[in-house]
Order: sequence, then C-alpha cells, then structure tokens
Amino acid sequence: MGQSKEFRNTALVCLLLLLSLATACQNQMAQDTRAADQNALKTLDSEWSKAAGAKDVDKTVSYYADDAMVLPPNSPPLTSKEQIRAMWKGMLGAPGFSGGWNATKVDVARSGDLAYVTGNYEMTENDASGKPQTDKGKYLEVWKKQANGSWKCVADMFSTNLPMTPPEKKAESSAKTK
Repeated sequence: MGQSKEFRNTALVCLLLLLSLATACQNQMAQDTRAADQNALKTLDSEWSKAAGAKDVDKTVSYYADDAMVLPPNSPPLTSKEQIRAMWKGMLGAPGFSGGWNATKVDVARSGDLAYVTGNYEMTENDASGKPQTDKGKYLEVWKKQANGSWKCVADMFSTNLPMTPPEKKAESSAKTK
C-alpha cells in the first residue's frame, strides 16, 4: 500500500513536470509574426501616404493613436489630435499641395508590439508668389500595436534634406540705411 501511494505521487510529479515542459515549449514556439507585421505596416504607411496625397484630412489623421506626438520641423511638438489635425489641415490645404512618402525600412520589435518605419517624402506647395516649391526629406514613425491588434502611429517626425537658408543679415541691411 505504501508503494502504491509513492508510485502515485511520483507519477503525479512526472505528469506535472511534463505539463510544465509542454507549456514552456508552446511558449517557445509562439509564432513569430514580425514578417507579417512588417508587410502590414508597409501597406498602412502606403495607404496613409495616399490619403495625404488625396488631401483627406480625416483619413490622414486616423493613422495616429489618440496619444500620438508629431515632431514637425521648426515647430514645437504636437501632442493632441486637435494640434495634429490642424497641422495636416494646413499642409493639405496649402495652395498647390501635392506629395507623399515611401517607406524604405520597417522594423518590428521581437515583442511584436512596437515598430518603426523610416523613409523619404516629397511634397510640393506654392510659395507666396504662387511658384511651386518642392521639399524632399526623410521621416521616422513609431507604431504601436493596439489592444484590438491594429497598428497606430504614436510618434511621427520628419525633416527636410534641403540646405538651410542663411538668415537675413539684418546688420548689413540696417548699416546701408544709415
């Protein structure tokens, strides 16, 4: 009778060890979805660019998470959807606006919940005299997988590749008027 109880205890311990091992192996073999996520993000980024090119403010802003931050050049950070919407409304509504962007790299974290997208943009709008001016630059987006499995941009930064315009030489111009 003592051996039977000892056998049952040993069998129970072995069964628990096997169950633990099976669970650990299942977790180790969890499917790596990074390649699929990379493709999904490339598609999302391309659709986002098309929405901007079509001057669709609502669709353009819809790619951002509610707590997103945009870091445009020569401007303070935009930290609310209202600020982000106002930026896009101004850009897309500018006379002669056209353009878009193209991803060159998409990298998804091993955890599968964060990613970044980098690429190049080209946008044209008319200057004060009505002459078209084209800006070419680069961008960096940070995307976060949402609770429902969708991806939203949580941080967006872009900057021009054009050389800086030298500041006006006020000292020289005021010296000429004296």
